[in-house]
This record gives sequence, C-alpha cells and structure tokens, in this order.
Amino acid sequence: MNSNCIYGINGPVVTIKGATDFSMMEMVYVGNERLVGEIIGINDELTTVQVYEDTTGLKPGDPIVGTKAPMNVLLGPGILNNIFDGIERPLSEIEKNEGAFISRGSQVSALDTQKLWDVTINKKIGDSLCGGEIYATLPETEIITHKCMVPPYLSGVVTYVAQNGQYKLFDTILKIKDENGVEHELTLCQKWPIRTPRPVKERLTASVPLITGQRVIDTLFPISKGGTAAIPGGFGTGKTMTQHQLAKWCDADIIVYVGCGERGNEMSQVLQEFSELIDPKHNCPMTFRTTLIANTSNMPVAAREASIYTGITLAEYYRDMGYNVAIMADSTSRWAEALREISGRLEEMPAEEGFPAYLPSRLSEFYERGCRAQVLSGGEGSVTIIGAVSPQGSDFSEPVTQNTKRFTRCFWALDKSLAYSRHYPAINWMDSYSEYFTDLDPWFEENLGEEFVKYRREISALLAEESRLMEIVKLIGADVLPDDQKLVIETARVIRVGFLQQNAFHNDDTYVTLEKQMLMMKTILHLHKKAKHIVNAAIPISRVIELGIFDKLTKMKYDIPNDKLYMFDDYIAEIDEKIATITI
Repeated sequence: MNSNCIYGINGPVVTIKGATDFSMMEMVYVGNERLVGEIIGINDELTTVQVYEDTTGLKPGDPIVGTKAPMNVLLGPGILNNIFDGIERPLSEIEKNEGAFISRGSQVSALDTQKLWDVTINKKIGDSLCGGEIYATLPETEIITHKCMVPPYLSGVVTYVAQNGQYKLFDTILKIKDENGVEHELTLCQKWPIRTPRPVKERLTASVPLITGQRVIDTLFPISKGGTAAIPGGFGTGKTMTQHQLAKWCDADIIVYVGCGERGNEMSQVLQEFSELIDPKHNCPMTFRTTLIANTSNMPVAAREASIYTGITLAEYYRDMGYNVAIMADSTSRWAEALREISGRLEEMPAEEGFPAYLPSRLSEFYERGCRAQVLSGGEGSVTIIGAVSPQGSDFSEPVTQNTKRFTRCFWALDKSLAYSRHYPAINWMDSYSEYFTDLDPWFEENLGEEFVKYRREISALLAEESRLMEIVKLIGADVLPDDQKLVIETARVIRVGFLQQNAFHNDDTYVTLEKQMLMMKTILHLHKKAKHIVNAAIPISRVIELGIFDKLTKMKYDIPNDKLYMFDDYIAEIDEKIATITI
C-alpha cells in the first residue's frame, strides 16, 4: 500500500503528513481518480500539494503517487488548430469520450497519438546534432510547417535514421548517442516543464515592430516583436475585443490565446470567430495558426494558475522553430486572483489587498519569457506577450496593474468613457505609453521614411494640447478661445474620430497598413498647416470649418479603400483648392 496518503484537504490544497520522497514542484496524481497535482511545499512534518482539478470526493487516506518529474506539457504536432484546458488536455477529445463536461481524472493524451504525419527527415547516420537542432519537418497545418527539434540539453551523433514517410507521434525516427555512450530515441514530440523557460542562443534587441493594423497602436503606442504589453481596463471597456483584433490581424506567424478565468461565452465566441475568419495572408481559416487554452471561470481555480505557464511554454516551442508567436493572456488579473485564493488556503502572510507577497516575482517570471531571440536551431524567433488586466472598478492603482506596469514596456490603458461613447479601440491616448520608440524608430525611418516619426510626434503634440485646452473649455466654454486654439481642438477632433477610432466591422477599416496610416496623418496635418496660415492672417477659423473639409477627413478611413491610396493626393489637392478660395 502507498505510504503517501492524504492527511488534510482545503479546497485545491491537499496535505500529506510526515516525511515523503517527493521533490519540490514534482507532478503527482492524487486520489483513486488520479487527479493531477503539483508539490508546492515540503517540510519534515507536512508536504503540500496543489491540485488542478475539483477535489470533491477526496478523503483522508486516499493515495498520492509521484511521477518523479516536474509539471510538464507534451510538445509536438497537433497543438495548432486545437483547444486545451489549463493543463493541456484537449477539450475536443474529452467531449468525444465524455460529453460536454470534463470528468475528474481524465487521462486523454494531450496530442493525437494515432494520427499519421508525413515526415521528412533531413539527417543521416554519422551527423552530429546539438540541442535545438532540427532533424525532421512535417506539415502540421496547410500554412505551418512543424519542425522536430532535438531537446535543448541533448546532443550526440546520429546512429539510426528512419525512412521518410508517415509516422505516429511516439514512433522513433532518429537515434543519437551522446558523449557518455548512451543512446537516445527521438520521436515527433518532447516534454518540457512549464515553469522552466526554454533556452535560446542569444536575446536580440526589440528593433522590429509587431504590426497590428490598429492605428492607435502602430502609430502612437507601438510594440516590438518579442515585446510585452498590458491592456488594463474595467468591465466593458473592450479588453477581450482588443485582443481579438490583435490576434486576428497582427503579423505574428502563430497565435496562442489563453482564456484565463474568463467567461465561458467569451471563449466560445473566440472559437466561433476564429473558425469563421479567413486569414488574409494565407486564405485559410485562422485556426490553422492558432491554439486556444480555455480555463474559464467555472473551472478549478488552481488550473488557472497553470494555464498561463502552459500557454507561454507552447509559444516558446514554436519560437524555437523560428516563428514569431504572439500570446494573448486574458486576463492576468484572474490568474493573480487564483494565486491569492491558494495563498489564503496555505495561510501565507498576505500583502497588499490580500495578494501574496510573491505576486511581483510571479508576474516578472511570466513577462520576462517574452523576447526576440536567435534560437538554438539557428534562425530568429520571438514571443510577444500581450496581457489583459482587469482592475476592479477601473482602479489602475491596484496591485496587479501597478506591478504589471513594472514588467511591461507598453501600457494600453482602456478608458470607460471612450468605450461607452463607442470609441474603439478605447485606448486612452493620454494615459497610455510605449517605451519602444527608441528601439523601433530606426525601423520606421528605414521602411517608411523620417516623415512617419515626424507625423507621429506632431499628432501626439496636438492631442496633448487639446487635452490641456479642454480643461479650460470645461470651465469657461469654447467660444472665448482664440482661433488658433479652436483650430487645435478642431484638428484633434479629426485625429480622434477619423484616425484613432477604428471600426472592426468595416472591410477597409478593420486592418490598416502602415503606409495608409502615414498618408492619413499626412493629410490631417496638411489641413492643419493650411488652416493655420488662414488663422495667422486674422481670418476667422469658421471660414475654414464652413468648407466641410474637417468633416470629410473624419470619413476618409471609409472613403479611401486600402488598395486606392493614390486618392490621398486628390484629398490634398482638394484641401489646397478650397483653402485658396478663402480671401486673405
């Protein structure tokens, strides 16, 4: 009989009395139903286990069996176009076997072990292989080639090579002998502990932007490939919608979407939208380059904490193949709440607002795993982390938001008043910031010219000036302002409504190229410059407003199709003609 038995149960926290042979962070199976758990505390009197499934029905005396390995995930073909729970169990397979609800202790393999893959092996007997090197490729989906890599800490000489052909997940296709003479079999998959970052050859600077097609982000608050960003916002401000847009349109090769403690209907919406959406770059369903991790609010709270690490490990795996990966974590606040609940059950000393004292270190561990790097296989890859934060009552001074700001370089603050006025994305241009300008401006100048950076600075200056003026307007009204300040307010309105506001349901406005973004800025600033000449000549600004050009520019995002950018020249010519009709 197993001597390691349950002594106490407190929600997802289970204790074992006396000394055990378990090691810290070891994965264990709890109870007769073999619930997945992890060792999170050991002393000579008690061993503490965190259980990732519902502990209802467990009782003292039930056995606990160790695996002698840390909590890990299976990495191999079949991850894409799939949906998992927080501990990488495939929900579609569970539904086939068990129905609509996940039964406790479900032992379904994370990946399909019976599916045959068309494998091409690119090594021969006698070749030397080192960690991370690619030894075989196969088409995982119609648009993503899966690259089988040697585990990072293994190297040796090839002693056996299978023929090219169809193989299952655990079929041996290569054997290598290490320096100690031990032979290792390589299959189509490998395991990796979720809390251990996968190694890279060299971390690179954040000098290439992640192009999202969202004007307020690409122009005012850009993020780099391998960068980190936070999207904080209260209920109903559009965090999930913004992440959906980024997942659909950003120029990452692969998307990992983690629904961490969110509502189930939101995850079903993601599933439905992604399955219907056609990837514009490849003319295939978006799901062919997407994997979803669903740990909804009604699932066990402990698995919520694991889902973040599962997602980032999958993202790092594809980064090591040389892909640019974007991971959407929605939301890290729910993850922090899971930490708080488990910390409370462990009777740890609480810090601010009841969160554990190690909250900052856990957040930093997660966000630090985002990077652009030269990978072990020789190419370049990146993991960009975009995490939503859900501060209660839109209070950005609460601990999760404040600590997230410390470890991210982009802060896209969502504004309730903007969202309620139907201004989407509801990113407040005064509260948000990006620290990537210094790194990314050389790229923008090289690919778009120095004008792009110049226009952005002028746009930002006008918005800042409008914010200052609106404080005065609230006190004494707009009529008393001089005409040059009225012009600033009028131009800023065009920037806000015609440029920053974007319609996700409009074919030409849902995604906008950087070239069109620059031409839109150029046209708005051209009108501002021309109108300023009129105002400086002591002619009322009302004369310019009467021409209707400001209103026309607010609609140019719809009126100028993405494939007819030459129309901007017509707009600039029309501005010059109409301004010239005003007698100076």
